[in-house]
Amino acid sequence: MWFPRLASDRALRVRPVDAPFALTLTQSNAERLYCLNRQAEQQGLHRGMPLSDARAFCPDLRSRPADLPGDARFQHALRRWTTRYCPWVGLEGHDGLVLDITGSAHLFGGEAAMLSDMRQRLLRARISVRIGLADTRGAAWALAHYDEGVAAPGSGLDALAALPVAALRLEEKTCVALQRLGLRRIGDLAVTPRAPLARRFGRDVLWRLDQALGEQPEEITPLADPPNYGVRMTLPEPIGLSGDVMAGTARLLGPLCDKLKAQEVGARRLCLTLRRVDQDSQQVELRLARPLRDANRILPLFERGVAEVDAGFGIDQLRLEAVQVDPLPVQQISHVQTGHEDQLVDLITRIGTRIGLDNIQRFLPADSHIPERSFLIAPAAYCDPDGPWVSLRPRPLTLFPPEPIGGHGQRPPRQFRWRRMPLTTARATGPERIAPEWWLEDDSWRTGLRDYWKVDTRQGRRLWLYYTPQNPGWFVQGEFA
Repeated sequence: MWFPRLASDRALRVRPVDAPFALTLTQSNAERLYCLNRQAEQQGLHRGMPLSDARAFCPDLRSRPADLPGDARFQHALRRWTTRYCPWVGLEGHDGLVLDITGSAHLFGGEAAMLSDMRQRLLRARISVRIGLADTRGAAWALAHYDEGVAAPGSGLDALAALPVAALRLEEKTCVALQRLGLRRIGDLAVTPRAPLARRFGRDVLWRLDQALGEQPEEITPLADPPNYGVRMTLPEPIGLSGDVMAGTARLLGPLCDKLKAQEVGARRLCLTLRRVDQDSQQVELRLARPLRDANRILPLFERGVAEVDAGFGIDQLRLEAVQVDPLPVQQISHVQTGHEDQLVDLITRIGTRIGLDNIQRFLPADSHIPERSFLIAPAAYCDPDGPWVSLRPRPLTLFPPEPIGGHGQRPPRQFRWRRMPLTTARATGPERIAPEWWLEDDSWRTGLRDYWKVDTRQGRRLWLYYTPQNPGWFVQGEFA
């Protein structure tokens, strides 16, 4: 199965366009056409054409940037869909699929009925497709790309003889060299003595010819199904006590953690499904602050959720599944490592089961000299402490929006009022001049430069004041502990 307009069909399924349309891709510092719809091809446009030239030929051309990762995901989705016809499906380049339908065609009424069903379903989905069917993978590829049709069993050469030599999946320069020798068709190549061809072109030409004719084997390698991180246990007698459910969960965690370790991943979200004898189910979901595969650390985290389960007349089946996993490579064990980090992760998980992991946040340093932008707030479960905080000058523990105070001159006022409190300056340290970040728009810094002072008052307050030379005024923005 070859999808000649896979990328453009995917884009037009989301946002249809009734006009010449093309996806563009930057190649060699130039925007070139990557994939076109049928109307654009009818205007004489082709792949690899510069976008500027294409607009000159077709002023009505609509274009969008290509999304290669999205096209790859769409191809994988089509691969999963085609498993309804046969279980042995592999990828063919970036715009095709290869299927081994041996033993599956009769389930759809024969090969012709199967191909017809494929075309009709893809046509309804607005996906262009060309299908070739033959005894070998190479022959099927050639028919799909150059002469869509079905080759009768055992008639490989007869079906391919009239096709160009490019149908053998040869390099472009090899095809040009063969055409200069007068070998334009596969039939011409098949009757040519093999020894001169091997001496001039190497083994690739004859190897591809033998694959298409069935003389050399060519296997179909299907994509492996993603691993299933789920284990299940059926009980001979129903249980209902929390201790029994925890014991069953402990027996399931061992095999599940072994699967996770074999794939070098850790569980981030676990779902424990408890099936009752009345066919109703209770679920206990556990979201972890870090990827884990240690059964001894995971098991106690289920206690709160299991205690709230309504067992009804009893539970006869337990199923534990790692719904979400993250990479967790094997690490070298060192004698200097401590368990403080693991204890913090477990604490975050326990609190997160009550109030939600997203509500447990931490401060992270940010690369900015502006006080308001020198930190970030992020969920603690989805980030790591980003190294130590580095500051050339001390920063206050509490920051708030600037609050104006009375004062004149470029040194801190000896006496001022802040939040209805009369304060007297005892010691002032500074100034520290901070300039605004000109590449960012910030209304609060439109006054220009700021000269920051650390002011200790006789009343015990330790404030962070700043003065704006360009627009004279004094403000309080923070307070030290």
